Amino acid sequence: MKKIMYAAGILISGLCFSQESGPKVKASFFDGIVVAGYVDHGAFINFTGPNVNFSHKGLKLIAGMLPSLRIKEDRSPGTKNSPVTPNLGAGLTVVYKKIALQIPVYYNTKTAAENGTWKAGIGLGYSFR
Repeated sequence: MKKIMYAAGILISGLCFSQESGPKVKASFFDGIVVAGYVDHGAFINFTGPNVNFSHKGLKLIAGMLPSLRIKEDRSPGTKNSPVTPNLGAGLTVVYKKIALQIPVYYNTKTAAENGTWKAGIGLGYSFR
């Protein structure tokens, strides 16, 4: 009788732990994704920052903040800004297996020549996790 109970316990525990996990929504501070892309006549390099993400099988959808380095030549007359500046953007990232596609938005502040506006871009990257 003892052997039958052990066998039944092993069979039941094997069935319980062999279930597939369903889609999950979770918050994260860093997902190990680096992206490079184009926005507003310049480039950017970013790492996904604090975000909310949804995972299902090999697909991950991320909405969050994007700490970035923006690379853009300053074409204004007079004193020039640095071509590389830190910037915080926001956006959506889709990761399929290890390839990331991103649609970020960055805010350009008001200057004497233009009003402040949001600029959208596109980027391609790699997920290290």
